[in-house]
Amino acid sequence: MEKIDQLDRKILEIISQNARIPFKDVAEECGVSRAAIHQRVQKMIELKIIVGSGYHINPRVLGYNTCTFIGVKLERGSMYKDVVPELEKIPEVVECHFTTGPYTMLIKLYAKDNEHFMELLNGRIQEIPGVISTETLISLRQSFKRALPMTGIS
Repeated sequence: MEKIDQLDRKILEIISQNARIPFKDVAEECGVSRAAIHQRVQKMIELKIIVGSGYHINPRVLGYNTCTFIGVKLERGSMYKDVVPELEKIPEVVECHFTTGPYTMLIKLYAKDNEHFMELLNGRIQEIPGVISTETLISLRQSFKRALPMTGIS
């Protein structure tokens, strides 16, 4: 990966706080031209430093009131590649990680309520071939979510 410089870090810091900010405003804050910002952002997209942009949607407003983290144990770790496509078929599963520790996988899921959650857990996730057990942690409140800090990145 190519190194990013101080200007790249400043751009990342600004756009990670507000992805909809106009390039002219970023340019003004950085003291460079709008074209320079556009070129830098395009370069970071090509280098896969920036991997998408968009809007963050509040699940609660859409009726998804239960946020859970589920530790999943598989028969064999190598089954991960077969289980992931099955989890991708469940739209309420929003994250999936292959992990070390007591679980083979950790997934994040939103459900409308506890009954909906039980349908997803018992009727979908635990029915996937290779899943031998699950352990659920229910999030009572998300205290914060933030972007990775740009300080200390070389």
